[in-house]
Amino acid sequence: MIFVKKDDLKTGMRLARPIYNKNGVLLYERNSKLTTQSINSIKNFGLIGVFVLEPAEPVPPMTRDDIEFERFQTMCVFSIREELDNILLKSKTAKMQVLTSNVIRYYGHLDRKITFMQNLRSKDDYIYKHSLNVSILCALITHTMKLTVSEQLDTVTSAIVHDIGKLSAPKEILLQDVWTDAEKERIKAAEVAGFGLIEHVFAASPNIKRICVQAQNNLENLEKGKDNDLSKMVMGAKVLSVAETFDTMTAVQIDAEEAASEVEALRFLQENPKYFDEKVVSALCKSINILFAGVSVELNNGDKALVLVENPVNILQPLVLTFGDNRLIDLSHRAYDGHLEIKDVMKTMDNRYVMNMDLLKRQGIKVEEPVYAQETQLEKEFSAE
Repeated sequence: MIFVKKDDLKTGMRLARPIYNKNGVLLYERNSKLTTQSINSIKNFGLIGVFVLEPAEPVPPMTRDDIEFERFQTMCVFSIREELDNILLKSKTAKMQVLTSNVIRYYGHLDRKITFMQNLRSKDDYIYKHSLNVSILCALITHTMKLTVSEQLDTVTSAIVHDIGKLSAPKEILLQDVWTDAEKERIKAAEVAGFGLIEHVFAASPNIKRICVQAQNNLENLEKGKDNDLSKMVMGAKVLSVAETFDTMTAVQIDAEEAASEVEALRFLQENPKYFDEKVVSALCKSINILFAGVSVELNNGDKALVLVENPVNILQPLVLTFGDNRLIDLSHRAYDGHLEIKDVMKTMDNRYVMNMDLLKRQGIKVEEPVYAQETQLEKEFSAE
């Protein structure tokens, strides 16, 4: 599986992942062969490219949750783009309540963890995709923490609009890889103006601006190494700080340096308790799958291993089985093997976890297996060839 930019797509290539329109309607299913028409559609949709399969590669399985998450992301990114652009243009909201309600309806009432899949971003669509994913994380965390309905609504709304000021900065600056001090000041001025716009548009809900400003100040203090007092922040700002940092660190961007893994991001959050509330970080761990049974990982000594049992106390210290010599290692024993720890999770080219459920079964570990989507007709045809 490889990622191919839209201008390099060729007829006959097979899609590795489904493509939806802004209403969530499936346009092209997995294993569809690209035609001139479908390539033009991909370009018109504003997609930066797609994942395609190698000539003889079978279609990798996707769980129902994976497919639904991808469909939801596609729908909401279009909606968030329209809404944020509308607020900038008219200084009023058109469908923010619907957007917030949809995020909470899908991800603010779950009684289980989800696998949080990052979507590939370009500089052009980064803010919209970032806003969506931060809002999903905020919905998950606020539900896990059992915050009030009002707190959840304000926090998720704040997540959607917190970066709106950046959209008014000169586009030629935002698309650059490196900014001068003067350009940073222009972006900062745009962000401050954005908070004023948020205050005006959401005058009836003053907590939304408060959450955005406090979270922004918190992360600026972190960047500059300044002292910080979490006790003076509202809970929504604490949640937004964690969600924004986790998404920013793990975001996968085209033509950019490799993103940090979920393990690296979580370790960073845990190591900076002055800026990231420990209860919020714990709620994040209880909301998304990070190091769960069946996931393949790399240890800091170079060995590859399989997570056998998740650690509910410290998610970064599970029980693992090494592939090379079949050793069982409980990473919660900090003195074990010279402070052995997980360096990273192993992932596929399209940013999904490398799973090994068969090995897990052979070890006698019983876990709830993921529910995979039914094989499409195109996949059946390929398997029969």
